[in-house]
Amino acid sequence: MAKEELERAFGLSTSTYVVIASMVGTGILVSPGYMMASLQNYPVIFGLWALGGLLALCGALCVAELAAALPQAGGEYVYLREAYGPMPAFLSGWTSFFLGFSAPLAVAGYIAALYLLAPFGLAEKETGRLVQVTAAAIIVAITVPNLMGHRQSAWTQNLTTIGKFGLFVVLVVMAFVFGGGNFAHITQGQSIGQVKLGTAATQLFYVMFAYSGWNAASYLAGEVRNPGNILPRSLLLGTGLVIVLYLALNLVFAYAVPLADVGFDNAERVPQLAVENLFGPRASSVFSVLLGLAFLATVSAFIITGPRVYYAMAKDGLFPSVAGRVSSKGRIPVYAMLAQSACAIVILFVTDFQNLYKYASVGLSIFAMLFIAAVYVLRWRRPDMERPFRVPGYPLVPAIFMIVVLFMTVFAFIQWRRPSAYSLGSILVGIPVYYIWSLARRRPAA
Repeated sequence: MAKEELERAFGLSTSTYVVIASMVGTGILVSPGYMMASLQNYPVIFGLWALGGLLALCGALCVAELAAALPQAGGEYVYLREAYGPMPAFLSGWTSFFLGFSAPLAVAGYIAALYLLAPFGLAEKETGRLVQVTAAAIIVAITVPNLMGHRQSAWTQNLTTIGKFGLFVVLVVMAFVFGGGNFAHITQGQSIGQVKLGTAATQLFYVMFAYSGWNAASYLAGEVRNPGNILPRSLLLGTGLVIVLYLALNLVFAYAVPLADVGFDNAERVPQLAVENLFGPRASSVFSVLLGLAFLATVSAFIITGPRVYYAMAKDGLFPSVAGRVSSKGRIPVYAMLAQSACAIVILFVTDFQNLYKYASVGLSIFAMLFIAAVYVLRWRRPDMERPFRVPGYPLVPAIFMIVVLFMTVFAFIQWRRPSAYSLGSILVGIPVYYIWSLARRRPAA
């Protein structure tokens, strides 16, 4: 094995856990509340979560074909490079570093700290700095074992994911067996006819943000044993389990929380409100601490997956070469991992999270359409490529994903003008950076 190559040491379980942990993140805690406040109609909310699940499954099927055919570290960066060339791939990696991984890593650390500190009265506005410091400590604490090697990464990811997924499953079961909810809440609120199409379209962004991560195992493609077999299975298994979980959790929220009790001022607290309504304030405090611990799985997933993109970019000369170095013992891209964690910690202390979901979702959706379209491009340009897995229902399945996401994006630019413009601007800034970087690489050393 070459000194600077990654080791194929991950199996089906870790690959699947990475998908689950990447998907079950801050979105399922924050999105339902904002959707309740905006839509005021539970049937529409359920419909959007079901549609989001369908889109996530379509995306996972497409990525399964790409990952099995191109089992290299880097995920969509590799697919865009092979389909469109180096500049779109660079823009994807450029966007991923800030919007795709560092910012969500910061948010995941922040949410974990928020839920851990809330029962002790330490998560209020006046203690915001303590939440930030705690979040930074969480990121450092989860980064360290992931720097040590694949075994430590696998154990950290597997245990934290089992804990988080298990917590939500227990909540669903306990809610309907012992909880004091009411299914009559589902019929409350405004009628379906009063829900505006544009509002529903933009709310689908919250759903897709919660489902983001269905492609997570592809980032580990260069480190997965038997990738042609394991990658499609892990992508589909992880995505399928999360779809079922999300639908069940939204049913719990509807069972526990009347729409009249949710506004934009308390939307982020809907899971806690649900537990309090079902089991009482004491149970809500216990749940808050357990949820904070469970979110360590999301932190770990971002720490594992993101650096593989920068590793792949560095190998192509499109990122500082230090990101392409791996540790001699653990075969881990340690410098890429350290750079991402450091960036996330900086974001913790300088960014207002109020519009982060809108800002990040629009840019990531644009690239999602591009790399799903890569299925068509590579089938046309490289028809003889070995494809251990092919998208069932081709060409309809990729088309469903692209048409719906395009529809969402158009409405986002209409209704979320400023965050959408900032998101697009962040991507476009990468174009001159790419050319400057390329010129600097070609310039001979003095």
